[in-house]
Amino acid sequence: MSQGNCERILRSIKIAKAKGATIRVGPELEITGYGCLDHFLEGDTFLHSWEMLATILQSEEAQDIVCDIGMPIAHKNCTYNCRVIIHNGKIVLIRPKMWMANDGNYRELRHFTPWHKHRQVEQHSLPGIIRRITGQSFVPFGDAVIATEDTVIGVELCEELFTPASPHILMGLDGVEIFTNSSASHHELRKLNRRVDLIKEATQKLGGIYLYANQQGCDGDRLYYDGACMIALNGAILAQGSQFSLSDVEVITATIDIEAVRAHRTDSSRRMQASQAEAYERIILDTRLDGGMGIRVGEDETKSGEFMYHTPEEEIALGPACWLWDYLRRSRVQGYFLPLSGGIDSCATAVIVHSMCRLVVTASQHGDEQVIADARRMTGEPEYSTYVPNDPKEFANRIFHTCYMGTENSSPETRKRAKDLAAAIGAYHVDLNMDTAVSAVKGIFSFVTGRTPTFAVHGGSPAENLALQNIQARLRMVVGYLFAQLLPWARGKVGALLVLGSANVDESLRGYLTKYDCSSADVNPIGGISKTDLKKFIKYAETAFDLPILESFLDAIPSAELIPIGADNAVQSDEAEMGMTYDELSVFGRLRKVEKCGPLSMFGKLVGEWGTTLSPSQIAEKVKHFWFTYAINRHKMTTITPSVHMEAYSPDDNRFDMRPFLYPARFDHQFHKIDVLADSLPNRATQPGVDKAKVD
Repeated sequence: MSQGNCERILRSIKIAKAKGATIRVGPELEITGYGCLDHFLEGDTFLHSWEMLATILQSEEAQDIVCDIGMPIAHKNCTYNCRVIIHNGKIVLIRPKMWMANDGNYRELRHFTPWHKHRQVEQHSLPGIIRRITGQSFVPFGDAVIATEDTVIGVELCEELFTPASPHILMGLDGVEIFTNSSASHHELRKLNRRVDLIKEATQKLGGIYLYANQQGCDGDRLYYDGACMIALNGAILAQGSQFSLSDVEVITATIDIEAVRAHRTDSSRRMQASQAEAYERIILDTRLDGGMGIRVGEDETKSGEFMYHTPEEEIALGPACWLWDYLRRSRVQGYFLPLSGGIDSCATAVIVHSMCRLVVTASQHGDEQVIADARRMTGEPEYSTYVPNDPKEFANRIFHTCYMGTENSSPETRKRAKDLAAAIGAYHVDLNMDTAVSAVKGIFSFVTGRTPTFAVHGGSPAENLALQNIQARLRMVVGYLFAQLLPWARGKVGALLVLGSANVDESLRGYLTKYDCSSADVNPIGGISKTDLKKFIKYAETAFDLPILESFLDAIPSAELIPIGADNAVQSDEAEMGMTYDELSVFGRLRKVEKCGPLSMFGKLVGEWGTTLSPSQIAEKVKHFWFTYAINRHKMTTITPSVHMEAYSPDDNRFDMRPFLYPARFDHQFHKIDVLADSLPNRATQPGVDKAKVD
């Protein structure tokens, strides 16, 4: 929570009033920010929330407009996630949240109490700081609606929209015409349409006006809250906010004829149900929201249109880029450092940073004073500077540093790709060889033990082969942090850089990474994105960002380049070493997390999906191999670099995926049942005339 939140709330109210609005709705817990987490267990958080509300109540901005504001409140020694409805210096109603988000990324029941007294209202005793301002000692607290002279307003809070029996149903049947929804809904690839569909369906069936406000930006955690605020009327979207933006404050408005709601509600079936609906207590607010013609939530007549969605490739380009900018400016460092390997993962990370630079330039050209001020600070410009970012490559050269960390096992092709990509996006690039450092570490071991490990291609054991690869990988992490701390100094600047990781979600799921290697970083923009989606993103960016160099990354075989090329001259292949393709990994990940499959049920589903191309025994081996490698590598997720959450099957142990990290990896009972079932099933893959469809 900060004074900044209060200032942003007041600015949004001022903008809304300037556009002619008479009711303003903000996002969930906007006074504190949604991401306070265990700070919601501290009394100070509640005290400071009242202090910020006191400032808003006394402000000129908050006069002559109904404001729906979010903050935590303690009522009878229980903590609640609340909406506070204010008007002209008075608190009209405090509406606590009734249904909590408590899975995936959310732990609301850890911090808040759900209000289970439906359609019941109690009196809440206000703190002295508020009593002195409002002249009120007690205000209504509970599940009620607000009746103005011309309409009725009801609150539905975030998760409540997603529940099977949403409050808007009964409120609408009891005559509520305007529904407000204050949300903190995070971005996930291909997720936004669910929100839109629910809001359209709610107002289509019930009739009504739906005002949906969502938090936007990084709130101090792995989530990017993706905005996309909207105003709906009778199943149609009238206004839509941006899904990805660098702006601190964004306001959308619409002007609506309230009679359109009433006309929509004349169906006899609706009237029959409404006549039987239980009544909500109505809190009377002596004001009108219209100008004699209709509800005014904006200055101009508004027409409906189709909701505009981004493609998944655009979501990858914009979501992590906005999150990275928020993280960079809030951490108050001078930029990012990325180990650039010449492979597609670090390539995608670099292109996302390039997208961030493009967004910064666009916002600066549009006069966004906050973006310009942040850009000047992180580039070391003096206070009197007139510098404005106007070229993504020039800005990247100031704040984005890349490094190719080669060894004797690296190829000229990856070195050149890394250098060419850095030049194409403007990054400050360093090229080095680490062989001396690698030899020094091997020398320490040989000096102590008298034994010298060798690679498998030279006759070494699997243990030697793996250890020699990990030496290189872990030294890259050490060298990366050294350069991140000292590169600005070497360039005559002050400050340090944040290190970016670039392990994708599939590699984390499989555990195909070295613990504490260069995947260990400060933040990871692609840690929640599948390899399949990253390839599509790179293909999109090649044209959208005019980066022809990206084609060479798409054509390259994914390789760690940690072992010497053997006599067969075969390149080390990630997919060959993993024993599965990246496409298969995505399927395993979704079945494990999203569809909640164990080994046996995963096998059963895949026999149906893959049975025309693979035999039951082949599918069984793939499933068993996945679960074994997943289990023995699960411990790596306890130390995984914080990643921007983007995918529903993320294996992030620290927030999203609460599973053991020590497994009995043989799964004896489950694997035995899979083998028995595989032996009993027909092999459809060998039957004549069967379509040999590609495994997806």
